[in-house]
Amino acid sequence: MMQFKIKTLKNISIVFTLFLTGLTTLNAQQTKIDGVAVVVGKNIVLDSDIEKFKQEVEERSEGKIKISNCEMLEELMQQKLLAHHAVIDSVTVTQSEVDSKVDRSVAFFTQEYGSEEKAVAAYGFNDIEDLKKELGRVQKENILIQKEQQKITENIDVTPEEIRVYFKGLQEKGELPEIPAEVELQQLVLKAEPAKEEEERILNKLKEIKQEVENGASFKLKAIINSDDPSVAQNGGNMGVITKETGFVKEFKEVAFSLDEGQISEPFKSPFGYHIVYLIKIRGNGREVSHILMQPEISDEKLNKTKEEIEKIVADLKEGKITFEEAVKKYSEDEETRNNGGLIINPYTQEATFELTRMPPELFARISELNKGDLSDIFYDETREGEKMYGVIFMKNKTDNHTADLVQDYVRMQEFALAKKKEEELTKWTKEKIQETYLKLSNDYKKCTFKKDWKKENK
Repeated sequence: MMQFKIKTLKNISIVFTLFLTGLTTLNAQQTKIDGVAVVVGKNIVLDSDIEKFKQEVEERSEGKIKISNCEMLEELMQQKLLAHHAVIDSVTVTQSEVDSKVDRSVAFFTQEYGSEEKAVAAYGFNDIEDLKKELGRVQKENILIQKEQQKITENIDVTPEEIRVYFKGLQEKGELPEIPAEVELQQLVLKAEPAKEEEERILNKLKEIKQEVENGASFKLKAIINSDDPSVAQNGGNMGVITKETGFVKEFKEVAFSLDEGQISEPFKSPFGYHIVYLIKIRGNGREVSHILMQPEISDEKLNKTKEEIEKIVADLKEGKITFEEAVKKYSEDEETRNNGGLIINPYTQEATFELTRMPPELFARISELNKGDLSDIFYDETREGEKMYGVIFMKNKTDNHTADLVQDYVRMQEFALAKKKEEELTKWTKEKIQETYLKLSNDYKKCTFKKDWKKENK
């Protein structure tokens, strides 16, 4: 049924994104003992990929979608076929694109699990760098797939008449999709910055530690006593071996790769605070380093002043003296949202809307009682980088759960119609590429009934 198909494709697409950002990735050791379900070109799908992917689909759809092993395998083969031909077509992926995706994924996982440490533990990695390394690998493939699919469908479009015909067809069959309750949110954020005297205190302390270590003191002991890095208790400040591809912030890598063995850097600033780095050993293209991180303290006086400032802004908003967009442009200090009117982007879908029942609990608690046009209470927040801030959220738009309507949901129906047309083009491309691509199914899956001719094997 078309209604089932719409919902299935949407949810599978979401889960594919999660899979390819690391939720169900496997490490190299598992590959050796895991069964290979299929080879597509130079890519493989493991038996465990199928099972884990099925589980993600069912969990993310809250049990509304059940999918067989054969259906799941066909979805995975489609992705691997795209990845294979992206390489053949010389699709390029830059390191900055990968790093951006990795950072976004880590932020999402941290939000879902409450901390980086919990996210790392949930997916069985040793530390955050191991997780980032694996995320980088799978995100590169994810970007290849996305770019290849975009290349195939870039000239596809739908006319208003095609949208109307598409909607009418669903309506006549009683297959109009249910549109969930959704919200669009904007935020304004003021950050409480540390006093200059506090930053100078931190710099002087780091210079003092540097001098003491150069005179024979233990860097590890100094890190344990002084560092604000939450992992220091386990590693004594040792970050292991990093490369230029490792997902560390730019400032950290630039300093680490400028040092000679045994050298300690001058204090420098990153988004996390102030550091000194000790280069233990040069290991090929990598650097084994330790660091000490110190984050300037923010006084209660500064926090109170920041809160008073945002209270004045909120008062002006409520009195109509300024619009929310104007206030964001004039006052907001959130780098991610200040240039788009404060609009909060959903980290799960990368869209400007949130399904009301599928949003981070902390965010839901702040906006659940709001109606369109309402302001939230002022809230306090802080980041893992040590930033402290006050914010307020504006409910830009809110829709209730309802059956799709052509006028109210025209943009959504346009997306559905366009997705269907692109799917048809992708199906045509897939049928052609299957014939020229090496495919080998394991015996366990040769009994499957597929929509496309995946059973064709190149010998």
